[in-house]
Amino acid sequence: MLHCLVADGNARDGRENHVRATGKTSAQAYAALLKTLATDLACTLINPADADVALPSGLDLAGFDALIFTGSALHVTEARPEVGRQRELMRAALDAGLPVFGSCWGVQVAATVAGGDAGRNPRGPEYGFARAIMPTLSGRRHPLVSGRPAAYDAPAMHLDAVIAPPPNSDVLASNALLDVQAIEIRRGAGVFWGTQYHPELDLDELGAMLRLQAEDVIEARFCRNRADVEAFAADLDDLHRGPRERTDLAWRHGIGSEVLDALSRRREIANFLDHLVRPRARR
Repeated sequence: MLHCLVADGNARDGRENHVRATGKTSAQAYAALLKTLATDLACTLINPADADVALPSGLDLAGFDALIFTGSALHVTEARPEVGRQRELMRAALDAGLPVFGSCWGVQVAATVAGGDAGRNPRGPEYGFARAIMPTLSGRRHPLVSGRPAAYDAPAMHLDAVIAPPPNSDVLASNALLDVQAIEIRRGAGVFWGTQYHPELDLDELGAMLRLQAEDVIEARFCRNRADVEAFAADLDDLHRGPRERTDLAWRHGIGSEVLDALSRRREIANFLDHLVRPRARR
C-alpha cells in the first residue's frame, strides 16, 4: 500500500472558494484522482497554509511514500505566513528524501525553495490551455513526460510561473509562452517532479476555475465579458460529459486527444507514481 501526503496549496479563503466552485477542495480532488491511478494508494490530506496544521498523531514525513502539492490562489512572491509555511513543508520533504510532485503552485514553491525564481510571467498568463508544449532534449529522455508527443496541449490556469530554474534542475518541457512547463528539481536527498500546467484537472473543473477567475480572464483579454467566459466554461462542461459526442466543440476550441483522453491528460502524475514513488517504496 502506497501512502501519499496531499498538501492543499490554498489558504482557508481559497479552499472555500474552490469548494463553492467545484464542490470539493483541491486536495480532495487530487486524492480522488490518485485513487483512480493507483487503487493500492491511501491519501492523507493536509492544509499547510494554516497556522494550526499538523500531521496526524504518530505520523511524520518519513511515514509517507510521496508528497503531492496542489495548485493555489496564493502568489509565491507574497511575504505571507501562509506562503512561508508551505515553503517550509516543501523544504522539509525534500531534505527528508521524499519524492514530491506539484502542479502550478507546487512547481513555483519547489523552484524558490531550491534557489530559483518565480513570479509574474512577463510573457503573460495562460488561461484554459497551455498550447504547443514541447519536451526539451532532456525531457525526451525523462520519464516524467514519457509518452507525450512532440507537441501537446494541457489544462492551465496561471499568472505566475518559474522565471529562473534553480541549480540542480532539468527543464523537461516548454512552449512559446513559458520556458518551464515541466521540470525536475533535486535538493539534497529529495527529488521534485512537476508541471506548470494542470494534468489533474478534468474539463469541468477547468471550466469552474475559469468562472472563479473570470475577472482575470477578461483583464487578460482572453474573453470580452463574463458571458464569453461562461460560454467557454459551458463548452468545457459539455466536453467533459461527452467528449466523443461533442467533436464539434473539440474542433471549435482546438482540443485534441492529449486533453480529451483522461489517461493521456494525467500522464505525468501516473509517471511520477510508476517511476519515482513505487521503486522507492519497494526498497
